[in-house]
Amino acid sequence: MRSKAAVLRGVGVDWEVTEVELDPPHAGEVLVKMAYAGVCHSDEHFYTGDSVPSKDMEELMRAAGVPVPEWFPMLGGHEGSGVVEEVGDGVTALKPGDHVAISFFPACGSCRFCVTGQTYLCDVGADIYSKEMTTDHTRRRHLGDEDLMAMMQVGTFSEYVVASERSLVKINDWIPLEAASLVSCGVTTGFGSGSVAAGTQVGDTVVVVGVGGIGMNAVQGAKAAGAKHIVAVDPNEFKRDIAPSFGATHTAVDAGAAIDLVKEITWGVMADRVVLTPGVVPPDLILVGMMLLRKGGTCVLTGMGKVTDMTVPLVMGDMVSSCKTLKGVLYGSMNPREAMPRLLSMYEAGTLKLDELVTQKYKLDDINEAMRDLRAGKNIRGVIAFEE
Repeated sequence: MRSKAAVLRGVGVDWEVTEVELDPPHAGEVLVKMAYAGVCHSDEHFYTGDSVPSKDMEELMRAAGVPVPEWFPMLGGHEGSGVVEEVGDGVTALKPGDHVAISFFPACGSCRFCVTGQTYLCDVGADIYSKEMTTDHTRRRHLGDEDLMAMMQVGTFSEYVVASERSLVKINDWIPLEAASLVSCGVTTGFGSGSVAAGTQVGDTVVVVGVGGIGMNAVQGAKAAGAKHIVAVDPNEFKRDIAPSFGATHTAVDAGAAIDLVKEITWGVMADRVVLTPGVVPPDLILVGMMLLRKGGTCVLTGMGKVTDMTVPLVMGDMVSSCKTLKGVLYGSMNPREAMPRLLSMYEAGTLKLDELVTQKYKLDDINEAMRDLRAGKNIRGVIAFEE
């Protein structure tokens, strides 16, 4: 079938809105008519090249026997929601008409990591940048005579998505699809980073560096976990101004300025948890993040750095003698199939803000404007609305 979609052909090239060809869903796959797609910095990383290895790095990967993905052309988008249109053979958990949120990380349910409750580390995730489906390893998405890599095996910048049922989470049909699209990635990742992954406890002081679509939800997660002080750090005045409405108790313009503030409000003890969620994590931010921590504290690295940044500064003596932890986090250490419905229940109960996160809606034709606004920090979360 034909589907209007946004395709990225290379680093630094504007998104192209065109028609792509999607094959019908095969066994274990589902066709979804999209309602909303979130505009996330992970897609921007491919435009800037931050997530694309250099030619030298690719050569080293090949020499080491590591597969190098065919990055482009790429069908963008990994966050969103929609309605099931058709299911392939063997699909029993979903049927046409079901409402679903997209999970950017498929979960097989049977590998070592899935069975131990770490579905965000599922072995199937090794193929999320392959042009081949994770189901039968054939290709399903085409642009003329070229096959497409769909961002994280979903490609939500498209009127229709064909994906493995492992990448879809059924939600209650009375939940607004706009709200449901947000828990697909940004809310779950951020909320979990500020609560579950960080290990936040009642009375803690939490610093969140970068309060965009991920960080603002880290603030919400820290608040839900019972943090006493939540410091939202961002150079963008608009984001600092709105952060208290999501639970921040203090704000700072940058991580360096936050050091004196945290020292003051904790009587010199420093922060229990630090969550790093800027659009791009510069290496020296790791050093400052660790400086913000108290003895025995945890620094959560959720934001992505440039793939070429392979070393970071650390004061190893302080890390050892003060027993500090630097922790990498994916999906906020939450299991999306369980977490998404739970977060949506909190939204229904009025204890989690979702509608307020959306600061701008765009049509698919305006994808480049949406990305420019993301780059400029104009939005907490922008969304592509297919139905409006």
